[in-house]
Amino acid sequence: MPVIGITIGDAAGIGPEITLKALHESAFGEGCDVLMIGDENHLRKLSERLRIDVGADIHDMRNLPKDFEIGIDAAVTGKAAAENIETAVDLWRDGKIDAICTAPISKKAIHLGGYEYPGHTEFLAELTGTKDFRMSFFAGELRTVLLSTHVSLADAILLVKKDALVELIRFTSREMKKLLNRSVSIAVAGLNPHASEDGMFGSEEREEIMPAIKACRQQGIDVSGPYSPDTIFLRGYRGDFDAVIALYHDQATVAVKSLSFGSGVNVTLGLPLIRTSVDHGTAYDIAGKGVADASSMASALKLAAALAQLSPQRAKI
Repeated sequence: MPVIGITIGDAAGIGPEITLKALHESAFGEGCDVLMIGDENHLRKLSERLRIDVGADIHDMRNLPKDFEIGIDAAVTGKAAAENIETAVDLWRDGKIDAICTAPISKKAIHLGGYEYPGHTEFLAELTGTKDFRMSFFAGELRTVLLSTHVSLADAILLVKKDALVELIRFTSREMKKLLNRSVSIAVAGLNPHASEDGMFGSEEREEIMPAIKACRQQGIDVSGPYSPDTIFLRGYRGDFDAVIALYHDQATVAVKSLSFGSGVNVTLGLPLIRTSVDHGTAYDIAGKGVADASSMASALKLAAALAQLSPQRAKI
C-alpha cells in the first residue's frame, strides 16, 4: 500500500506539533501508511507533553540536540529541517515512500543551516532535477494554479502575456491529468474587474488572455475563459472545473483562504513525486504552547494519501 512520508518541518516552530496532532485527530484514509521523518527523541518527548500517541513509524534522523530554543530561527533546527527533506527524497527514490507531506520550514533557518534555497519548492525541484514546476493550492474541489507567485502586483500584471499563459495552460493540463489520472477541464480567470467586459476596463483579456486560450483549445486542451475573477474560484470550488488558472498570487490565495481557511493545501506541480504541504508558516509566536491548529496539516496528509492512491506507482528518477 502507498506510504506517505511526513517531514516534520522546523522543530523550533509548530511543525512537529501539527504533525502529531494531524495523525492523532484525523483518519487520513484507509489503505495508506505513514512514516514520519525527523528526530525521534524530540517527537516522543513532544508527544508526551501533548499527551497523544506518536501514531506512526518514525525514520529517526537523530539530528537535533537534547535541548534547543523554541520560537527562533537557528542553524541547528534549519539544518535538521533541510536534512529531513533530503532524506524524504532519498526514501522516495528508493521506493520506501510514495508521496511527501511537508510541515513548514523557515527560509531564514535553512539559510543559517547552510542551505541556500528560497523554500521547499525550489529545494525539492533541485533534489529531483525538476526544471518546470509551479505552485498550486487545493481547497476541496478548487485547484488553482498560479501564473506568478512572489512578485509585486505591478510586476505580476506585466507577466500576463500570451506565451506565458499558453505554457501554463499546457503545463496545468498535463500535470493535472497525471495527478488526477483522468482528463481535466481548465478555467482561466480574468485580470480586470468582470474580465474587462469586452475591453471596457482593460485590454489584457483581449490582447493576451483570449489568444492564449484560443491557441490551447486548437491543441485539444479543454480550457475556457477568461471568467470574471470574482466568481470563477467559487465555481471551481463547486466542481464546475478541475483547475482554475490564477494570474497572480493573491488572486489565488484570497480565494482559497476565504473558501477554505485553515484547510487549504499547497501542492507543487511538476515534480516527479507527489508533494503536499500546509498553507501557513512556522508560527514561531505560538510554538511550544500546544495551541497550534493542525487542520491544514491534516488536509495536506489526506490529500497526499488520496493522490497516492489514485496513482501509487510514481515514476522514479
